[in-house]
Amino acid sequence: METDHLIIGSGIAGLMLAHKIGQTQSVVVIAKGSLFDNNTRYAQGGIASVLSPEDSFEEHIRDTEVAGAGLCHKEIVSLVVESGPQAIEELIALGVDFTKHPELSDDIYHLTKEGGHSQRRVIHSNDLTGAEVLRALVAIVKANPNITIFENCFAIDLLTTDKYQPSFESNRCFGAFVLHEKDSEVVCVRAEKTYVCAGGHGKAYLFTSNPDGATGDGLAMGWRAGCKVANLEFMQFHPTCLYHPEAKNFLISEAVRGEGAILKDHRGEEFMSRYHPLASLAPRDIVARAIDQELKQSGSPHLYLDATGIDDHKLTEHFPNIMKTCQRFGIDIKKDMIPIVPAAHYSCGGIMVDSHGRTTVNGLYALGEVACTGLHGANRLASNSLLEALVFADRVARIAVSSENSTLKDLPTPKWNSGDSSVPDELVVLTHTWDEIRRLMWNYVGIVRTEKRLQRAYDRIISIRKELTTLYWDYQVNSSLLEVRNLADVAYLTIRCARRRKESRGIHYNLDFPHLVNGRPLDTIIW
Repeated sequence: METDHLIIGSGIAGLMLAHKIGQTQSVVVIAKGSLFDNNTRYAQGGIASVLSPEDSFEEHIRDTEVAGAGLCHKEIVSLVVESGPQAIEELIALGVDFTKHPELSDDIYHLTKEGGHSQRRVIHSNDLTGAEVLRALVAIVKANPNITIFENCFAIDLLTTDKYQPSFESNRCFGAFVLHEKDSEVVCVRAEKTYVCAGGHGKAYLFTSNPDGATGDGLAMGWRAGCKVANLEFMQFHPTCLYHPEAKNFLISEAVRGEGAILKDHRGEEFMSRYHPLASLAPRDIVARAIDQELKQSGSPHLYLDATGIDDHKLTEHFPNIMKTCQRFGIDIKKDMIPIVPAAHYSCGGIMVDSHGRTTVNGLYALGEVACTGLHGANRLASNSLLEALVFADRVARIAVSSENSTLKDLPTPKWNSGDSSVPDELVVLTHTWDEIRRLMWNYVGIVRTEKRLQRAYDRIISIRKELTTLYWDYQVNSSLLEVRNLADVAYLTIRCARRRKESRGIHYNLDFPHLVNGRPLDTIIW
C-alpha cells in the first residue's frame, strides 16, 4: 500500500492531524484497536487554556514552568500556551460540546481548577472531556473522503533507509510494516511522511490509569528506527485512581479536588497540609509521593478522597460519570469517601522532536504523549496534555503539507519475511513476561527509586529483552508478542534514563540523590 501521509495512532493527536492534512491531501490512519480504544477517551479533567479575563498567558506559563521543576523549554511553553485559545475555538467549531457555566449566560463556558493551577482555566465536558473530543473528531475524519482508516491494525516497525538501503546520505523513514489482526497478514505501507501518534506506555507499570493498549509501541518503534528519546525517567503517577478489586484503570479526576475534595489518610484525617502549602491541590508529583509515603508508613492498601463537602448539585452537574462508576462499586461519593491509590498516568518524556514535531529521522514526525516536546519538563501540569496534542497537530500539519516530498520512488519495497518461524504453541510465557515487567517497573522504577533498585531492574530487563528477541525471531508475530516486546524496550529505555539522572527533580525521586544538581538542568537524551 502507498500513501503520502501515514498516521500511526488514533487519539486526539492522530485524528486532529488527519483532519488537518486530510483537507487537502490523502491520509491513511492506522488504529491499533477501534478509533475509541486510546488514552484520549479516558481523559476526564479537560483542556487547560487561558479563557477568562481573570487569567493570563503569563500565569499559565508560570504554572507550567513551576510544575516542570526547571526543565521546561521556555519557548515551547510560550508557544503552546499562547496557541491555546485558538485550539479551543477550533474544537468548538468542530462540534465539541463543552460544559456551559450553570449560573451565567449560555455562551460562557464553565472552567475548573486543578492541581498546580493558579486560576480556573480547564475547559471540560463534564467529566468525560476526552470522550467528547474523540466523538467529534471521529465523526469529522470518517466523513472525509481523503482519509482512509484501518482499525485493528498493529504497526510492527518503521521502514527506514538505514535498514533497507543504507547508501542514502541520511536516515529516512518511508512507512511501516503493519499487522492486520483479522487475517494475521503483514502489509508494507509506504509513505512519503510518517507520523507516530501512538500514545504512552502506562501499561509498563502494575497500577495504571491507562487502557490495555498503552504499551509504548510508538516509542519503541521510533527508538528502534534511530530516533533519539529523552526524559523517560519522568513518568507521572496520578495520585487518585479508584481502589477496588473490580475497578480497572478508573481515574478520579483532579478536577474533583479542584472543586473542593480533600485527601485523607487511612484514619480519615487530612494529611496533605503537612507536605505542601497547597495541600490537596499541590502538584501531582508531590501528592503522589505523599500518598506513597502514607501508604508505606501505615501499611494500608489505600487512602481516601473525600468529596462529601462538595455541593450535591455541583457533583451531579460536573462529575456524573465518576458518580455513576463509583455507585456501580457501592460507593456513594455524596456520603462516602472514595478509596484511592496512585497509578502510572502520563509520560513527560518520549521521542525527541523540535517545535514542528520533527524527529531525528527524516520524514518521521511524532506528537502526543509519545513525543518529548519540552513542554512538560520534569512534571506535567494537569490538563496540558490535550492542549499540547492540539497545538502540535496544527504545527505538524502546516509544515507537512507545505514541505516537498522525498525522492523515494525508486527505493524497492521491502518484503515481510517470516522465514522458518512457527506459530507459538503456548502464550503463557508472554503472559508471565508481561506481568514480570510491570511488577519490576512498579517495585524498582516507581514513585520512589534508589540506585540499588534501578540496578536490579536494569540487570533483569537485559535478560528479559534477550529472551524476547529469541521469541520474536522464532515465532510468527501476533499482538501479544509485539506488545511485550515493546514494553520491554520501553522499560529498558526508562531505566537507562533514570540511572543517568543523579538528582531528584519533579516526578523522578531518588532516595540516594534527594537534592537538585547545581547549575542549569539538562534533558536526559539517549539513542
